[in-house]
Amino acid sequence: MKVAIASDHAGFRLKQELLGALKELNVDFDDLGTFDEQSVDYPDYGKKVAEGVAKGQYDRGVLVCGTGLGMAITANKVRGVRAITAHDVFSAKMSRLHNDANVLTMGERVVGPGLAAEVLTAWLATEFEGGRHQRRVDKMTALEEAWVN
Repeated sequence: MKVAIASDHAGFRLKQELLGALKELNVDFDDLGTFDEQSVDYPDYGKKVAEGVAKGQYDRGVLVCGTGLGMAITANKVRGVRAITAHDVFSAKMSRLHNDANVLTMGERVVGPGLAAEVLTAWLATEFEGGRHQRRVDKMTALEEAWVN
């Protein structure tokens, strides 16, 4: 599995913690920025990760900002991305099991580094259940396709 990860300035410190978690899990990843706490615009970094996932360069993406919400909104603008904000393990697992989420967002101002690492670990370890859930994911994709044309 290959993961793209990025943050804005408000999520930089939590992203650094999550990089450590990815290393401990032996997950192949690319850090797409930002690389310090200088103010930047989160849509620029959300777009990088989302486009990489949508194009198949990465299996999954992780985005961090102050709340995780702006990054999720941004990532979900990219066709083929199913981004969710999760600050608890249950939601992270369910987003994979039932929704086949391919981008996880979190907020540095919302979740501490220990729990964030647990959420990330659970999200990466959980596979899509398929079955009846595939029909529902297909319906989401059809909605997306209808708006593209």
